[in-house]
Amino acid sequence: MKNYQLLLLGMALAAGTSPAWAAPAHYPISTEQVATTINQMGMTIRSDQVTLLSEVVSTTAAPVLKVRSMQPWGSEKMMARVECASNAECVPFFVSVHVSASEQMQALLSLPGPANAAPVARAIPVVQNGSPALLELEGQRVHIRLSVICLERGAPGQMIRAATPDRRTVFRAKVIDGSLLKGSL
Repeated sequence: MKNYQLLLLGMALAAGTSPAWAAPAHYPISTEQVATTINQMGMTIRSDQVTLLSEVVSTTAAPVLKVRSMQPWGSEKMMARVECASNAECVPFFVSVHVSASEQMQALLSLPGPANAAPVARAIPVVQNGSPALLELEGQRVHIRLSVICLERGAPGQMIRAATPDRRTVFRAKVIDGSLLKGSL
């Protein structure tokens, strides 16, 4: 029997195909995991207030999640960018968090760091949906400048979405002024 299996494997390799091997396991990331992560930041929410905007999976059963940013998204929603502590476990993803307007303002005041966007929310927008801008992307060893189209209104210091002119690539970037955005790789 072993000789027969080796013969089939040899024939498959000779034909330029390779045998199928099992793919690494993928575990779905749940709204409960995201809610727990947001609660650890100091904002109290339930898992039914979290909506995953796409199916999200991890290479581990219980990844350590962290909220990179959180900002208002309409009158009763917030948009959160979530990622795994290890880039090898999952790709960054966005979730919608349903909160009342008063909970939204309280959350913005209580969240630490860049998520505290209350002053920005009241600032006057300097870029509009559809306006051109220059996006500077920076990584550890890379600095890129490219022309983009703003997909949202934004005030200085606020995070917005911008896309390449062909709209194939969308970026999250911080508004610096009326024609300059900054992002990271």
